[in-house]
Amino acid sequence: MLLAINVGNTNISSAIFSSKHKIVKQFSLPTKSYSKTQFAKKIKPFEISDTVICSVVPGLSRILQQDLKLSTGKKPYIIGKELIVPIKNLYHNPKQLGQDRLINAYAACTIYSCPAVIIDSGTAITFDVVSKNKTYLGGLIAPGMELALKALREKTALLPQIKLQAPKGIICRDTKNSILSGVVFGIAGLCKELIGKIKKSAGREILVLGTGGNICLIKKYSGIKIKIDKNLTLKGILLAYENKLK
Repeated sequence: MLLAINVGNTNISSAIFSSKHKIVKQFSLPTKSYSKTQFAKKIKPFEISDTVICSVVPGLSRILQQDLKLSTGKKPYIIGKELIVPIKNLYHNPKQLGQDRLINAYAACTIYSCPAVIIDSGTAITFDVVSKNKTYLGGLIAPGMELALKALREKTALLPQIKLQAPKGIICRDTKNSILSGVVFGIAGLCKELIGKIKKSAGREILVLGTGGNICLIKKYSGIKIKIDKNLTLKGILLAYENKLK
C-alpha cells in the first residue's frame, strides 16, 4: 500500500491507497502539533510498501522522512527531490514553484481535461493554469479565508478571533457576522474576478477545478462553476509515484 502525505501550512493530509487506487484510510493532523507517535498510530494497522511526501514545510518534511523510515523500514520519497513531477513547468525559476501546485496541475491534466485552472483553497489560495497540451503555464497566489481572519485579529485592537463559517448575509449588524461577511464574500468575489480574467487569457472553455479545505465556501459564494475534488493533491501524489515506476 502507498502512503501519500500532503504537508500544508495548516494540516498534514494523508491517504493510504490500495493497489487498486482505492483510499482505504484517510486522515488529517495539525501541522504545528505533529507527533511521531500520533502519526504512527494512524498507519500502524497497514502494511506500507512506499511513502511519498509532498510538502511546503521543508523542516517537517525531513522529520517525517526520518520518522517514517524507522516505522515502515523504507525511506520515503519527497516530491521535488527523490521524485520529480512529470509535467513541463514554465515558471521563470522552476524551483520557486511549490510542489503541491505542480502536483495539482499534473493530477488535473491526467485525471481531467485540459486546459484547466486549479483553485486550491488552503492557508493561501492558489490558482494554477494548465494548457491544452498539458504544460504548467503559471498562476496566482492570494490570502486564504483563515489567514484573513487571523490577520484581522492580530493586526487590530478590538476585532475578535472568529471561526470560519458561512456568513448570515451581506449586510450584518454584529461584529462577528460583519467579519464573516467581509472575508467570505470578499474572497469569493476575488476568486470570481480572477477566474474571469484567467478565462479571458486562457480561453472561456477552460475547466475550473477546486480543492482544499474551504473550496465549498468559495464555490457557494462566488457563483463559479467548479468541479470539486478534495483529494486532488493526494491523487496527484499517487500518479507521480506510479509514473516513476514505469
